[in-house]
Amino acid sequence: MDTQRTIKVLTVDDSAFMRKTICNILNTAEDIEVVATARDGLEAVQKVTDYHPDVVTLDIEMPKLDGLQTLGYIMSECPTPVVMLSAYTEHGGERTMKALEYGAVDFVCKPSGPISLDLARVAEELVGKVRAAAQVDATRLKFLEYEKLATVEPLPETLKAGRQVVVIGSSTGGPRALYEIIPELPADFPAAVLIVQHMAAGFTKSLAERLERVSLLSVKEAEDGDEVLAGHAYLAPCNYHMIVVTEFGKEIIRLHQGPARNSVRPAVDVTLESVAKVYKSNCLTVILTGMGRDGMQGAQLASKQGGKVLAEDRSTCVVYGMPKSVIEAGIADGIYPAHTMAMHILRHVQDKSAKTG
Repeated sequence: MDTQRTIKVLTVDDSAFMRKTICNILNTAEDIEVVATARDGLEAVQKVTDYHPDVVTLDIEMPKLDGLQTLGYIMSECPTPVVMLSAYTEHGGERTMKALEYGAVDFVCKPSGPISLDLARVAEELVGKVRAAAQVDATRLKFLEYEKLATVEPLPETLKAGRQVVVIGSSTGGPRALYEIIPELPADFPAAVLIVQHMAAGFTKSLAERLERVSLLSVKEAEDGDEVLAGHAYLAPCNYHMIVVTEFGKEIIRLHQGPARNSVRPAVDVTLESVAKVYKSNCLTVILTGMGRDGMQGAQLASKQGGKVLAEDRSTCVVYGMPKSVIEAGIADGIYPAHTMAMHILRHVQDKSAKTG
């Protein structure tokens, strides 16, 4: 007998066409049922209370209460996993990043604007993210608060990474964890940071810009040819694998569109495999929240080269998949909650600097 639980979904969008399209996509999945729809934020807040859905799909641009305001009400009054639907624009990217800070589990990018006639293009992604969201404990998705940090003089551009690099891999829930880690690293951090976050096209730039505003490190979306420097963090752009190569005595970032690994591009494994060859024991791997096993094979290679591996503790993971694979493989040298991870990263890098200095 099939005892699989049906995931109950509330779909919120001000467009009747979009509501119907989303319902059709989700109801096609055997384990998902749209139990209600709402035309605006006010109606959504009421129906979350009435229907107690397992997941809410929420449009970010709506009348009366917009998506962010609605999300705020839902997470404060009746915490429920929420998947945002956003049309990518510069403004939309900023608001989507805010939604992840407010407590949204994840988001799906509408392919062609607020009313996407071709939403079926992302049907598989939408179904997958609703399924992932249904596994999340919404009480862990607290509103993130951080203050603008004081401006500190950055490290000189001529200072190299001292042959030290930190590779951070994350997926579902990753932006929240990154907001707890990157702003806590000091401006004189004696290593470079390479971040691989699974995220839709265009939004990695918005994430990098928001991290830059609240961090002492210099944070940017990586570009092909960037030199890897200490005190700098580089976020892999969507749809490009990010690797490090040595050219004329310098460590250089190269981007390419080779085959997807673990069904994703960028893949943490691809980055780690290149970094482990260049930095060997001076590579620190950090695997954060996310579905799947991306990062496990790369972390194994980095570990064999003498590098250390840290994994996020289950207690703070939005989805305990990627860290679990590393921990079960027996290669985690430390397991820590996200809010203490920066302290442990700093300790490992400083200890390494002291030994090689």
